[in-house]
Amino acid sequence: MLRQWSVQASGEPEPEPAGEELWEQEMERLCSSQEPVRVLPYAMVDKRFIRQLREPEGVKTSCWQQWRRRQQTAGRRLGEAARRLARGCGLWEGALYEIGGLFGTGIQSYFTFLRFLLLLNLLTLLLTTSFVLLPLTWLRPPDRGPALNFTLQCPGGHQPQTGVPKFNNLLWNVLTGRAFNNTYLFYGAYRAGPESSSIYSIRLAYLLSPLACLLLCFCGILRRMVKGLPQKMFLGQDYRSPLSAKVFSSWDFCIQGQEAATIKKHEISNEFKVELEEGRHLLMVQHQTRAQRACHLLTYLRVNILIGLLVVGAISAIFWATKYSQDNKEESLFLLLQYLPPGVIALVNFLGPLLFVFLVQLENYPPNTEVNLTLIWCVVLKLASLGMFSFSLGQTLLRFGRNKTSCESYGYNACDYQCWENSVGEELYKLSIFNFLLTVAFTFLVSLPRRLLVERFSGRFWAWLDREEFLLPKNVLDIVEGQTVTWMGLFYCPLLPLLNSIFVFLTFYIKKYTLLRNSRASPRPFRASSSIFFFQLVLILGLLLAAVPLGYVVSSIRSSWDCGLFTNYSAPWQVVPELVALRLPPPSQRILHYLGSHAFSFPLLILLSLVLTVCVSQSQASARAIRGLRKQLVWAPYTTSCDSSFTCETTETHRRYESARGRAQI
Repeated sequence: MLRQWSVQASGEPEPEPAGEELWEQEMERLCSSQEPVRVLPYAMVDKRFIRQLREPEGVKTSCWQQWRRRQQTAGRRLGEAARRLARGCGLWEGALYEIGGLFGTGIQSYFTFLRFLLLLNLLTLLLTTSFVLLPLTWLRPPDRGPALNFTLQCPGGHQPQTGVPKFNNLLWNVLTGRAFNNTYLFYGAYRAGPESSSIYSIRLAYLLSPLACLLLCFCGILRRMVKGLPQKMFLGQDYRSPLSAKVFSSWDFCIQGQEAATIKKHEISNEFKVELEEGRHLLMVQHQTRAQRACHLLTYLRVNILIGLLVVGAISAIFWATKYSQDNKEESLFLLLQYLPPGVIALVNFLGPLLFVFLVQLENYPPNTEVNLTLIWCVVLKLASLGMFSFSLGQTLLRFGRNKTSCESYGYNACDYQCWENSVGEELYKLSIFNFLLTVAFTFLVSLPRRLLVERFSGRFWAWLDREEFLLPKNVLDIVEGQTVTWMGLFYCPLLPLLNSIFVFLTFYIKKYTLLRNSRASPRPFRASSSIFFFQLVLILGLLLAAVPLGYVVSSIRSSWDCGLFTNYSAPWQVVPELVALRLPPPSQRILHYLGSHAFSFPLLILLSLVLTVCVSQSQASARAIRGLRKQLVWAPYTTSCDSSFTCETTETHRRYESARGRAQI
């Protein structure tokens, strides 16, 4: 125990030199830490000893320290009460508990992920409303003035579109977004007066709100991503948690109801399935010979080349579908061409994984390898399809890589698109609507009839068909695609997060119904930590995919000359230097110019490199300490009792090992 280490200083045997340095570090950490004693992973006797180390006898604390300690205790208790209240009133807590018990923590993490996305969208909507919509309503934007006098020589006598809907069908206008062209849903409805005549800059708020939302979402995702890192990344691939601990300590003896007991039994069963599946896969990998590994590598390369060719063909189809839809706006079939790009994207994302699974199954891969390989290519296909959709829109509307005509001398196709920001917003709006309608249609027109037919009829074919398997990666990729589209439309369609919040809220109940009624659980269990890490990794890739085009448009593309807030600017970002020159004094301007210069960037880069080097060195040192302590745990016999005059070395080694592992995770 901790007290026995202090006794050694007065003549008792001292700890081994190998662990003395680590022990001193642990003692310093415990003495200087502000963490409450009652949450430390030690026995009550050890906690009393730690409290004596922090508050030695005979040393009188000052009134300031006593007041500060009382304030910290009161704040901690208030925070704990608030967290308990939030858990009690939390959204979907009962449903999440039921899903986690019946289908495991892996499936539960998907629905927790939906709740996290709902909070992200609500936070984004709150920022946009607070800094853009409310000030804009309060300041009462000026009426639209006369159109700017631009002379366009459009080929074929085309004139700029007036924005009047061509089709009078109200439902169709709602589905395509044309019914909301003159509302705050799209960029073109936002207007503001000159910057010199206004106290609050709507333009700056509109420009920085999407960037701030993306930054906050990035920080939140990164935090959850680090929190959900698989434990094996710190412990090593050969580390196995003891099953005996799960056998003897998994049951909750506070359970009284039969339903709660059934759910708990399913939860424990799912945990055992995950452990046994991972152990079987690890054993299979360890028994492979060199020849088997070489053959496996060759087949792996062949399959990846074939799948890569399929991905190239799929994104080419998306490019040509988007180009054809935009180039044939005057055709009589334009009613159907409106949803051609979303339809092709959905078809590609539906057929692509099926072909991937077929090609992988031909090679007789192990189940884990088969799932991981298919999953990687599904992620690539999803993100590549959205990236190609953005590029094809840019080439059609902004004429990337084409010769500029008189109609396109303003940086975009002004003949066909009077407000190109609204056109981009409409396309992203349609893509978001189509994704949700596809989810609803697949649930009630495919999964539900399939379940009814399987229950109604019997036979070999219906037994083979069975219910739909709830594929966790597929459902995650679908919801990440919708969130990525929302992030891509923050500048063109500022209220798209409100629409996506509604979709995510309804998707939770749709997917819950599908899971409980229409689906069967996947035969391959998923661990919660691995699932959370995968979810956040795909989501952060989608955020980067949305941030890159937005940054390019804001900094380099000329805005539309007849709509929106930035009609008189060569690029939206030009409003920032204008406001700096108008609102800030010369010393502040010089400071900002210095912060944006190379004289500041290079020292900052060097400093960040040094900090990163220190962090990597500390991580490597903690990893070496973990390996050494793990060897001591293996070599030394683990005893549960110690003599009063000697220290139980293995027990202390185990504690130091846990402490080093905790610092490595931090």
